[in-house]
Amino acid sequence: MPTVERLETTSAVRSRMSRQKSRDTRIEVALRKALHAHGFRYRVHRRPVRGVRREADIVFGPARVAVFVDGCFWHGCPEHATWPKNNAEFWQRKIETNRWRDHDTDERLAREGWISLRVWEHEKVDSAAARIIETVTSRRGGS
Repeated sequence: MPTVERLETTSAVRSRMSRQKSRDTRIEVALRKALHAHGFRYRVHRRPVRGVRREADIVFGPARVAVFVDGCFWHGCPEHATWPKNNAEFWQRKIETNRWRDHDTDERLAREGWISLRVWEHEKVDSAAARIIETVTSRRGGS
């Protein structure tokens, strides 16, 4: 795994970044509500596979589907990623490391028979929910 070197940041930046939510974000809650309204039940913030220290945002255990809601900044969205000018090298390495970890997580889960679905924070909730519903339904053998 690539290493991220610690570079000095300002206290204002450090404070702002530490307040960023990592759980129960607006899109994540809206997505869960949409799935629940369609009759789907799931677990939240769980590790799908033992021995893999990665937590999915929404987990459909019996269907073996793990959903990750990725922030555009933190995961380097191809449409909306921004690259800070301050500490540019640090942030580029940080975001690239996150991308690498996402890819590694998807591969590890696939080896265990799971499907990883990635939802960007900018996606429309209805279309993301439809994609998840379709995948979970097909994995359950339903129509």
